[in-house]
Amino acid sequence: MPETDAAMRMLLSSLIAATLLAGSAQAAPFECRPATMTAADASLPVPAARLRQDRKLDILAIGSSSTEGIGASSRDKTYPERLRALLEQAWPQTKIEMVNAGIGGETAPQTFARLRKLVAERHFDLVIWQVGTNDAVTGGDMAVFKNLIREGVDIVRGAGAGLVILDQQFYPGIKDPQRYASYVAAVAETARERSVPVLSRYAMMTAWHGRDAKSFGSTLAGDRFHMSDIGYDCLARGMALSFAAMAAKGQPVAEAGR
Repeated sequence: MPETDAAMRMLLSSLIAATLLAGSAQAAPFECRPATMTAADASLPVPAARLRQDRKLDILAIGSSSTEGIGASSRDKTYPERLRALLEQAWPQTKIEMVNAGIGGETAPQTFARLRKLVAERHFDLVIWQVGTNDAVTGGDMAVFKNLIREGVDIVRGAGAGLVILDQQFYPGIKDPQRYASYVAAVAETARERSVPVLSRYAMMTAWHGRDAKSFGSTLAGDRFHMSDIGYDCLARGMALSFAAMAAKGQPVAEAGR
């Protein structure tokens, strides 16, 4: 719809402006430069009607410590809560309800079991599945890992929800970079098979580190693994910008490969 497309483009422009203004006001040594985290052809897997006046958007954020917010100073500094606030600024006529179902330390099989249960118990319009970090750290059967993602995609779509995947974080202390990178690639490959948008946190954080390795440290918590308030905030800004860009395309992704 031309009117919807125009509205989404205006929304995207306003979000970019608000994001850059907020980022410039930060006194932290790390400079947040939000950019879209998805492929250029990705579309938001939520009908445009859900973003219109007086509608509610129910979002499930599920994953491990990055979703729970380990490393954040308070719950309102976690990425799901920051994202909720940013989306409500971007879409003021849409009520965003964000359910944070993050549990630190989980691997894909554990999160998958909870994902299946949660989408069976309640309807969500959109699921953000943060997956793969602990699997990449500990290793395991890659085929099983990929199959779990495929099954998760089918379960979420079967429940009538849209799905976006948030991939692994980058941190300088990765002990087995080759294995870690293979898991990042596995998430991207498997999501591509099912036409699921991937918010590439790994690519985003790698770019942060490449731009300024010294200030990058402020995006991580004291353990140099989990994200800090600054890191979660910039992540949420990139995610919000990505959602606005995907919504501007006006059509949900095709559910190919089911």
